[in-house]
Amino acid sequence: PHTPDERPPADATYEFKTDFSIHSVPYDEILAGGPPKDGIPAIDRPRFTSVQEANRWIRPREPVILFAVNDDVRVYPIQILIWHEIVNDTVNDLPVVITFCPLCNTAIAFERRVRNEVLDFGTTGRLRFSNLLMYDRQTESWWQQATGDAIIGALTGTQLRFLPAHMVAWEEVRKQYPQAKVLSRETGFRRPYGQNPYIGYDDVDNPPFLYKGPRTPDRLPPMARVLTVEQNGEAVAYPYHELAKVGVVNDVVGGEPIVIFWEPGTASPLETLELAAGRDVGSATAFSRRLGDGVLTFRRDGDAFVDDLTGTRWDLTGQGITGPLAGQQLTPVVSINHFWFSWAAFRPDTRVYQAP
Repeated sequence: PHTPDERPPADATYEFKTDFSIHSVPYDEILAGGPPKDGIPAIDRPRFTSVQEANRWIRPREPVILFAVNDDVRVYPIQILIWHEIVNDTVNDLPVVITFCPLCNTAIAFERRVRNEVLDFGTTGRLRFSNLLMYDRQTESWWQQATGDAIIGALTGTQLRFLPAHMVAWEEVRKQYPQAKVLSRETGFRRPYGQNPYIGYDDVDNPPFLYKGPRTPDRLPPMARVLTVEQNGEAVAYPYHELAKVGVVNDVVGGEPIVIFWEPGTASPLETLELAAGRDVGSATAFSRRLGDGVLTFRRDGDAFVDDLTGTRWDLTGQGITGPLAGQQLTPVVSINHFWFSWAAFRPDTRVYQAP
């Protein structure tokens, strides 16, 4: 930890009961994002509705977060998360927090049980490297959303467990998971859900907003979209513009065989006033290629992904559609959407995939 005489972020000692004498990052890396503590309110008592009812207000190309624990499938629309950033939830008895940082385009799910205590999270109103800083209400420690670790307060050095979640188009979810539970617009807050408060942010030629951090490696533009996978110490970024050329990538990361699926049809939530009207940026998902004792290899075939061992056709969410493994589910691996600047700030050692 850094020396305790560094001054905590401005006004933080008035807003928080945090032990600011403990911190693992320099305080001058932390910037005020504008809103105060809880000024962007987390959703603590999420209500859910049916796919049929949600279909009245979610457009087909609109991005949503798909998260499941066994048969309990939940959908968190970005049109709601963009205004709240945090949902404290329990899915199939697992306490989880679903998070979204608009400035980094990062949708990340974590288990919120730490040392046998269940934590509840809120927003600090501060950023580090343009990334959401959360706090837990039990100890008021501050947590970096991109990395899942506590960086200020009593729990400094503690790591949240990442859980697999996908950011995909509503159309994909509606088709494959008709029984899913969808986060309701009845949040207890009045917000213009469906509108984007960050109009024009998603421009690859723009600099990131409120970014004060390491110089972004120039292998990609700072605002390039990437899907990132980190396994056993190896980190890889798959640029969306490369994924669009090939549709599928068979790779090995940290010694583990994985596959990346990409398909068009998902709107950028950060471009136009109407969130669903953003340009098509596509969606990418990641899965293990292990099946029993074998390792599958995939190729793109029309609107599906086919494995060469069984000939089964799979969809973007890793479900077997037709063939010998129809109805089976590929095992998802933790993969996270980022803008390149956001990921590279934390993992500059990343391997960047290039299509052959």
